[in-house]
Amino acid sequence: MDPFGRTIDYLRVSVTDRCNERCLYCMPEGYKGWERQPDHLTASELLRVVRVAAGMGFCKFRLTGGEPLVRADLPNIVRGMKQIPGVKHIGLSTNGSKLAGLAQSLRDEGVDTVNVSLDALNTVLYRRITGGDLNLVLAGIRAAVASNFNCVKLNTVLMRGVNESEIWPLVLFAAQHDLPLRLIELMPVTTTDVLTKENFMGVGEAMKLLQQKDELIPQPDWKLGFGPAKYYQLKHTGARVGFIGAMTNLHFCETCNKMRLTADGKVRPCLGDHGEIDLRETLRHAPDDAAVSELLRVALKRKPLEHSFRGSYQPCRPMTAIGG
Repeated sequence: MDPFGRTIDYLRVSVTDRCNERCLYCMPEGYKGWERQPDHLTASELLRVVRVAAGMGFCKFRLTGGEPLVRADLPNIVRGMKQIPGVKHIGLSTNGSKLAGLAQSLRDEGVDTVNVSLDALNTVLYRRITGGDLNLVLAGIRAAVASNFNCVKLNTVLMRGVNESEIWPLVLFAAQHDLPLRLIELMPVTTTDVLTKENFMGVGEAMKLLQQKDELIPQPDWKLGFGPAKYYQLKHTGARVGFIGAMTNLHFCETCNKMRLTADGKVRPCLGDHGEIDLRETLRHAPDDAAVSELLRVALKRKPLEHSFRGSYQPCRPMTAIGG
């Protein structure tokens, strides 16, 4: 439990800051943080943190990046996590471009759920936003569905002047494939420019756009994961749409249940706060897990009441270095 009475039982584990795409809101031009390979945690170090965290009561874990699927030993990491007592759920967040060839093996090793980033269905626009190949992502989504994960969710980041016209096609795509779609507000993690009137689009505006096409029926009892999404069902299409409004929802942080582990071994209690606790040196020089546990407890005690994105927050590390 954190200082504000919230139960923190969810750890997002970034296994790499490397990515094979360059999304506009995630990775700044010229970023090459991954070249400092010795800084990155090894598989055994990652598993040690998960083991210690599980012993403290963390039971839900999500593997993120960067793009986690560019890490060749990811299936081994999943297999190791699955064997740790107390690990009840393993999720994966991916851009989907390498998922087609790995979905079934990841499911077999123990991944329970998959979130796939999908910011557009127009191939030209998708490449503009991510630098990637939409066809590879769609193949990955199909493979994930065929692999019988407990849930496959689609994530779309809202960008004014970029992908408003894609929202309705994405809703129809999600309905066609019976997949929940989450619409997510931009946050000033990598750059503050995302919050300008020219770039920022709130979930309230996205809801109004959808209401011009269909009726949104609130589903307050739906929990399709462990995050903050508020879900609605569209009456006629049947689509399930979640809205994640970190900027416009003033109660967004009240039920926060997570901390983050970066690929270079920092525990970040809050995405929207610069505070970090360095685990890497302790992992490499302290044989006793008690020292790791103590640092995790320190991080937990430093978790703020709410993020600082609405203030004068200035990014110091891009999203790809923190972990999605």
